[in-house]
Amino acid sequence: MNLTVLELSMQSTSYNDAPPLNPAISPLAWMLGTWVSEPAGKGEFPTITPFNYKEEAVISHAGQPMLNFTFCSSNPDTGKALHRECGFIRINPGTNQVAFICAQNIGVVEIEEGQVEGEQLTLTSHSLSRMSFAKEPHVQQICRKFCLTAEGKLEQTVSMTTSTQTLAPHLHVTYRKLVS
Repeated sequence: MNLTVLELSMQSTSYNDAPPLNPAISPLAWMLGTWVSEPAGKGEFPTITPFNYKEEAVISHAGQPMLNFTFCSSNPDTGKALHRECGFIRINPGTNQVAFICAQNIGVVEIEEGQVEGEQLTLTSHSLSRMSFAKEPHVQQICRKFCLTAEGKLEQTVSMTTSTQTLAPHLHVTYRKLVS
């Protein structure tokens, strides 16, 4: 049997091979895992029609003093790919100050900063840039909160401000953990 490079790589990689967690990010360890939305996430904003979405969130580490993340959303009825985000979550070692560095497929790049308190992370955009041909109205601020519920589910809420709308709720999703 001939195996491809990808198959060989997958065979040699297991969760037991993961490097030790960097102590600097231990306050964020509760976020680690592969999570899926259950039930579907809900989106709203004063200028759009409310919608539902499915999302998979993968939050991992490579032994460095940061978490890596990808959020991939899709249409819950058709499975069609929608929004994508990827980036890093860094903590200022020895503090509860956190930075969330994120690139989005809509041409927005942001740095949110905030604090982790127990199993809750609250963030507000500190820096936000967009590609020159981004669709209007332009996003001007993003506020995000993650929390681990008593049932072991991860919740994420997002509010935003645009060039035509003051801060308003935008997304709410509850995830069920698949893999640690």
